[in-house]
Amino acid sequence: MDPVTRAGGTKETRLPVQYTHRQILVIMSGLMMGLMLAALDQTIVTTALTRISEDFRRPDLYSWVVTSYLLTSTATTPLYGRLSDLRGRKRIFQFAIIVFLIGSALCGLSQNMFQLIFFRAAQGLGAGGLISLAQAVIGDVVSPRDRGKYQGFFTLVFALSSVAGPLVGGSLVQGPGWRWVFYINLPLGAVALAVINRVLRDDRRRLLLKIDWAGAVLLVSGVSAILVGVSQVGNAGTVTRNALAFVIVGTILVSAFIFWETKAAVPILPMYLFRNDVFRVTTSLTLVSGAILYGSSVLLPQYLQVVRGISPTQAGLHLTPMLGGVLVSSIASGRLISGGASYKKFVVCGSTLTVTGTALYSHIHVGTNFWALSGALCLTGIGAGMTGQILVTATQNAVPKANLGIATSSLAFFRTLGGAVGASALGAILIAQSKATRAHEVAVATRDAVAAHGSNAASIALGRSIGAKHAFVNGMDRAYLWAMLFAILAFALSFALREVKLRETAHSAPAATPSPAETNAI
Repeated sequence: MDPVTRAGGTKETRLPVQYTHRQILVIMSGLMMGLMLAALDQTIVTTALTRISEDFRRPDLYSWVVTSYLLTSTATTPLYGRLSDLRGRKRIFQFAIIVFLIGSALCGLSQNMFQLIFFRAAQGLGAGGLISLAQAVIGDVVSPRDRGKYQGFFTLVFALSSVAGPLVGGSLVQGPGWRWVFYINLPLGAVALAVINRVLRDDRRRLLLKIDWAGAVLLVSGVSAILVGVSQVGNAGTVTRNALAFVIVGTILVSAFIFWETKAAVPILPMYLFRNDVFRVTTSLTLVSGAILYGSSVLLPQYLQVVRGISPTQAGLHLTPMLGGVLVSSIASGRLISGGASYKKFVVCGSTLTVTGTALYSHIHVGTNFWALSGALCLTGIGAGMTGQILVTATQNAVPKANLGIATSSLAFFRTLGGAVGASALGAILIAQSKATRAHEVAVATRDAVAAHGSNAASIALGRSIGAKHAFVNGMDRAYLWAMLFAILAFALSFALREVKLRETAHSAPAATPSPAETNAI
């Protein structure tokens, strides 16, 4: 046991826990089910939105069913990471599951759109912990050297969720009804809760420390304001005064949060972590990569539905090459790294493939061959698989064990934040460019249709339809040109990642460099 003297002479006893391979697999099953809950709910609800808005007769509010969940799950992610460092990973993870399940049950019982939006926000409060703490728990039980053997499991969860979400959601909507989109979480969550309670043990006894509530309020309110602003930009296709006001207020609050964290005794996000060059690079890479990956995941399904005329379920299936690339490259790179390969090489290679895939996206046209599209998707997926989990491993290997939770959750936070901003920005570019070229494209397509089929209503309607599709593709290609700039930035950042030899144990850690105030408090 490793006693650590705390302020006032109080001691905390650390109790390292060693797990067998079989125990780790059981823990993984519980973590994967918990992670599946949050990941599945990001996609499963999309197929139910139309039916929900029809039942409640509020189609003007349906986007908030998604936005409210995104706001709370993103803003609370760092809070869960820090609380798990101070209070114990197991109890905080269990709390997140319970909150998520209560929110799911209430969503299913909603009687109007306002109730559903509020309960989706409550559901997101739990999802923020599920997404971040699953990977933090693995950081406690598996050494960085061996973590690559298990990282493919998490990739598998996200891959299955992306494909299964629309399929399961569509089946439930057509079958027992949209409320079961939320009720289905209850049995899965109960099993995850039982497994975690049975197998996982905290590795230390923690005291009830003072929580930085002021920092928490500043962070949550600031990030929420920014996300509301960028969401409005994405929906409107332009920067409105209202959206700009939200972003400015959010930026001021986040700036106040950063200042406050330098003074807080036990900060939510210790600023000294950013003095760690590995942490700086991995969080920056995660932010930029999130913008690219989430943006691709939003625009391509729209292209497949709007331009190619296929159903949402079929659109989800057409993204399978990307998910397959993520899964294969994540498992392969993880095992090679566990065998002693350099992890930086995979990050550089993955960033290179992301640039290539994004460049190919910018050349998509109305009649792009599905095989060509699948090839571009696969390249991007392979690149993402080579970087996502490796950045988590590199971060956990480079930070003090006492900050493993907040460091891991910070990556999840920046990934989601980047994704929200990226998706909104790319969506705004698509809408603006489509509007700018729509009149010209419709005129050209209508002229060609009339020349080919004669001047009649059917020809004019056909020309308008074809012109609208070309305008959409013009907007999407312009958006991907901007995304390629982010991909190039990620490629440049990958060279700045410093490789640190992976530790052979989950319990040792680099020396921490906390502030004097935090040293006294912790």
